[in-house]
Amino acid sequence: MGGLREVAAPFVALGPSGVAVRTRLKQLTACDVEVLRQVGAHLGALASRDLKTRCRDGLGHDAGAWAVRKRELTPLSSARWAGAITKASHDQWALARRGARAHLQSLEAGVRTLRHRLSLPVGQKGSKGAPGGYRSRREWHAKARRLHVLETRLARERADWEAGTVHVVRGGKRLARTRHHLTAAGITETQWRERWQAARWFVQADGESGKRFGNETIRVTPDGEVSVRLPAPLARLANAPRGRYVLSGRISFAHRGQEWADRVAANRAVAYRIHHDATRGRWYVTASWQKPVTRTIPLAAALAQGVIGVDMNADHLAAWRLNTHGNPVGDPRRFSYDLTGPADHRDAQIRHALTRLLHWATSHGVKAIAVEDLDFTAEKTREKHGGRKRFRHLVSGMPTGRLRARLTSMADQAGITVIAVDPAYTSKWGAQHWQKPLTTSTRRTTRHDAASIVIGRRAQGYPVRRRTAPPRTHQSDGRGHRTLQTGPDTPGREGPRPRIPGPRTRSVPPDTERTRATRTSNTVRDVRSAQEWVQDSLLLTE
Repeated sequence: MGGLREVAAPFVALGPSGVAVRTRLKQLTACDVEVLRQVGAHLGALASRDLKTRCRDGLGHDAGAWAVRKRELTPLSSARWAGAITKASHDQWALARRGARAHLQSLEAGVRTLRHRLSLPVGQKGSKGAPGGYRSRREWHAKARRLHVLETRLARERADWEAGTVHVVRGGKRLARTRHHLTAAGITETQWRERWQAARWFVQADGESGKRFGNETIRVTPDGEVSVRLPAPLARLANAPRGRYVLSGRISFAHRGQEWADRVAANRAVAYRIHHDATRGRWYVTASWQKPVTRTIPLAAALAQGVIGVDMNADHLAAWRLNTHGNPVGDPRRFSYDLTGPADHRDAQIRHALTRLLHWATSHGVKAIAVEDLDFTAEKTREKHGGRKRFRHLVSGMPTGRLRARLTSMADQAGITVIAVDPAYTSKWGAQHWQKPLTTSTRRTTRHDAASIVIGRRAQGYPVRRRTAPPRTHQSDGRGHRTLQTGPDTPGREGPRPRIPGPRTRSVPPDTERTRATRTSNTVRDVRSAQEWVQDSLLLTE
C-alpha cells in the first residue's frame, strides 16, 4: 500500500529500575516541626547557592569543579549533606538541559512548518503527507508574523544551547508566577509565601550500602524511628548522640513495606526525602531505592496465554482480550479515569484504572498486555494542527509518559509483561476491519474497542485483517490453512462442509421437496423407460 510508513516490530518493555514509596509523618511535636523547618531552610539556601554555581559553570563543568563545590559546602553542613546537594544540583541542571533540547526541537518543527506553508499559494490544498497553503491572505499575514516570533525565540534558544545556559527556578516556575495572580489562585500572600518556602527547602539524602540501615544522614529503623543528622551550624538542636535529632513520630510504609524492611535490615542503600505539604499542613517521608531491571522474557513466551490489547484515550482505557490465534474473546472492557483537577488526583485516577486493568488480566490468566508506544512530542505544536485547539488540548492532556511508567511498574509487580507496539493506523484499521463485524444487537463496538484488537494482534505478529486470502490451489488447503485463526489442533478445521438440505440451483421450483433424490421430468420426451437392458453372460454363436 503506497504512502504508508513501515510499521515497527513489537518489543517487550523494560521493567522499572527503581522504587519510591511515601508515607506521612505523624505525631510530630512543635519542636520537631521547628527543627525540620530550620534544617530545610538552611540546606535549601545552600542548594540554591550551589545550583547557581552549577548553572554558571555550564558546559565547562568537570569533576574538579564538582569537588570544589563539595568542599565549599562541607563546613556549612557535612560531607554527606554536601554530596547530596551537589548531586541534586547536577541532576536538576541535566533535567533543565533535556527540557531545553525538547523546546528547541519543538521550535524547529514549528518554524519548518510555517516556512513550508507560507511558501505555497494561498488556498492551495495539501496532500496526504504535507499541509497546504493558508486559507486567506489575512491568515497568511498572521502566520508570517508568527514565523518572525518563532525565529527570534529559536535564535535565542540556540544561543543558550550552544553556551550551555539553562533556566531553572527552585520551587517551580508555575508557583513563582502565581505570586502575580494571587486573586485568580484564590490564596493570600502569606499562604503563597509558605508554599514557596516549603518548595525550596532541601531535606533529602542518598543511601549508602553497608551503613547502618542503609542511610547515615536520614536514618529510619525497621520499627519506624526517624532520625536526622543535623548540619554543623544546627548541631545545638540535637537530642541524640553524634549530632542527631530523633523525631517523636513513627512511620510505616503500607506499600512495599516488606521489601523496604528487608533492605533496611540488610543495610542496603535507601534514599530518603522529607518534605512539607503547605496546602494540607502535613509532613511526608519518601523512601526510594534502585533495583535490578527485571529480565525480560521472550515475546513468544509472554504471548503463550494470549494478550490484552489496550487503547489509551483521553478519558478511558479500551481493552479487549485475545486468544493465542488473535481472536477477540468475550466482551470489551472500558476503564475510565478523570484527568481534571490537581496532579495528585490525576495520578490517583491513572493508578486506579491500571489496577482494575491488571486485576482483570490476572483473573483470566493473561500474562501480557499490549499498549501503543505513543510519543506526542512532535504532535503538540500549534503550527502542525492550526486552529484545532480542542485536538491540541486533547493530545497535550493525555499522560502518555506517566501512564507508561505507571503501567510498567505495576505490571512488573503483578508478574505481567508489557509489550509496546507501533501506534500507526491502529484506530483507522480497527474501525475498517473490526468495528462493524463485532457490533451486534446487544453489543456496540466503538472505534477504540476495535483499535485495541489491532494493538493486540500487532503484538502477536498477526495481520490486522480478520482473514487472509485463500491459497491458490483451487482455493483449498493445498498450500496452507485458509485462516490464521485456527491452530493445528483445532477440531474440524479441515472437515467437510455441513450438509444443508434444500434445492441447490435456481432452476428447481420453490415447492420442491427438500431432498437430494433425482425427480422425474415433467415432459414425455425426457421420461426414462421402465425397461432395462440386460447383457447375457454367455454368447450364443450357433
